[in-house]
Amino acid sequence: MNPYTIFADIVAGRAPASKVYEDDDVLAFMDIRPVTPGHVLVVPKVAAPSLAELDPVLGGKLFQVGQRIAAALRDSEVAADGVNFFLADGVTAGQEVFHVHLHVIPRTPGDGFGLRARPTSPARADLDYLAGSIRGALTR
Repeated sequence: MNPYTIFADIVAGRAPASKVYEDDDVLAFMDIRPVTPGHVLVVPKVAAPSLAELDPVLGGKLFQVGQRIAAALRDSEVAADGVNFFLADGVTAGQEVFHVHLHVIPRTPGDGFGLRARPTSPARADLDYLAGSIRGALTR
């Protein structure tokens, strides 16, 4: 995989971005392909292609900044009624830029954006089995 991403150039100031927030660790800027008006991306300044490669403290900071931006989206001219956070980790999850980034997507009634899924109703025994498998992986 090519380690280059446009986000590296944005963080370095070599590519343009409409910045919303910046500190020593994190940069937030407007998505150039927004799904709703006001769609913001929050990225760590240190490149990490996947969540597994992202320092957990920095991952927490992404969400802290996302939380502040969500409040600002409600209080700004965007006037969001709600906010979705979205983070795709891996190709199958829909990740297209391989630099971890949190989408902060403002929501308003009738905005046309929605999450589509087909929920199932597995048996409790199946849920318990998978819970045990996941618990085991957490301790490795």
